[in-house]
Amino acid sequence: MTVRTVIISRGILMPKALCLTSLAVAVVIVLLFLTDLIMSLAGMTPSSPLRGASMMMDIAFVTVGTAIAVMSWLTYREQG
Repeated sequence: MTVRTVIISRGILMPKALCLTSLAVAVVIVLLFLTDLIMSLAGMTPSSPLRGASMMMDIAFVTVGTAIAVMSWLTYREQG
């Protein structure tokens, strides 16, 4: 097995693709829950995406989604 075969079989682009996918999912989650939080605070609960179900849930998901997005971005940059 040559070095080229090992690189191709393990996939050199897979870690980057996984980082970008997790970044995209995290951004979608942050946008969804941030929109719900802002709209429910503005009094537009009937038209918010999740109908303002829980403010604590919105804050938690925005925080965790932001953390995942930052970690995904830093890992993507580290991949080189």
